[in-house]
Amino acid sequence: MSFEHHTGDLESPFRRKLLLGTAALSAASLLPPQVFVQQALAQQFPTAKVSTTGLAVTDSEVTVGILHSVTGTMAISETGSVEAEKLAIEQINAQGGVLGRKIKFIQEDGASDWPTFAEKAKKLLVNDKVASVMGCWTSASRKAVLPVFEQYNGMLYYPTFYEGLEQSKNVIYTGQEATQQIIAGLDWVQKEKGAKTFYLLGSDYIWPRTSNKIARKHIENVLKLKVLGEEYFPLGSTQFNSVINKMKLSKPDVIYAIIVGGSNVAFYKQLKAAGVDLNKQTLMTISVTEDEIDGIGGENIVGAYACMKYFQSLNNPNNKAFVSAFHKMWGDKTVIGDVTQAAYLGPWLWKLTVEKAGSFDIDKVAAASPGVEFKGAPEGYVRIHENHHLWSKTRVGRARTDGQYDLVYETANLMEPDPFPKGYQ
Repeated sequence: MSFEHHTGDLESPFRRKLLLGTAALSAASLLPPQVFVQQALAQQFPTAKVSTTGLAVTDSEVTVGILHSVTGTMAISETGSVEAEKLAIEQINAQGGVLGRKIKFIQEDGASDWPTFAEKAKKLLVNDKVASVMGCWTSASRKAVLPVFEQYNGMLYYPTFYEGLEQSKNVIYTGQEATQQIIAGLDWVQKEKGAKTFYLLGSDYIWPRTSNKIARKHIENVLKLKVLGEEYFPLGSTQFNSVINKMKLSKPDVIYAIIVGGSNVAFYKQLKAAGVDLNKQTLMTISVTEDEIDGIGGENIVGAYACMKYFQSLNNPNNKAFVSAFHKMWGDKTVIGDVTQAAYLGPWLWKLTVEKAGSFDIDKVAAASPGVEFKGAPEGYVRIHENHHLWSKTRVGRARTDGQYDLVYETANLMEPDPFPKGYQ
């Protein structure tokens, strides 16, 4: 993928200065062009200048952390995030790195266990002195590590759509918050399907419970419609026949499902086995991406709707290049979901912010984050808001038998993130 494609910023003063510095190097050198870029940047930004707080930065390398579950019930969802972050790091390094330094990563496994996430976060920040961390998936894991990042002043790039109601100097939220996903999705399904009744489902932890609290308030207080039922299941649950029977009896217009991880496989298979046809029964999910469908099987979820900001099937040049590179690195059979794409944004946004700040120091990166834009984002274009969330579009897709989504709706413009919407707290 081309350098121009990803940065969209070759004409900036920073890049012009870089090219002038590169030209000063010996024309007779046989080193590859990107090495010229790297050397010029390293000379212009000496380590003593760009790292004043003891981070793992040398004249040639900068170390970051990757912290996701690659074991346990959440591995089905988080493996794609790890793959996307490694792809972004490889591409950045191929283009000269960050301020003339190649990115080195240390990977830790949160093991689908929230205390383990906190323990590993502390290890990355205190022992390894990483300059940033790309990590977490569930809100439970994010809540577990947040005090660690704030206490030790680290920077987390968090990729998952989530319930909102949070803002931190130490986090860049690259997924959607509630107004961009929950509320926008409910508005769409009410308008397009004429829905009047809803049944809310979720895994039993903070994100589904808080998201459904927001959904219920919107359904009842704003749309003036009715919630027929609301139920939760422990992570890893595989028994859903009881609630499926309840839904078949109550006949909701919309099943609103926020089940996560491996439990999705059992839920959608049991739904189909019970004779629920999602081409006739409207189901909207905000938790099933192409990554989960890979385990569920497209035939078990075909017809369901998902409200996300990204689908692998998006037809734009950025996404075509991204999907091609992802398949080249991880295999043609790998799939790419919303959170995987949002995870890919993390290393790129960090690189662009460090370059804007001219420093790896956390306080300077945090201060420089608002306004940073990534024109090469697979979803099309993103920009960091002052509240550390992203301006992005909202989209609705319909599941196909091949495990992909057909895009059926997208907002005309980027939606401004509002993590603390009035009336929903």
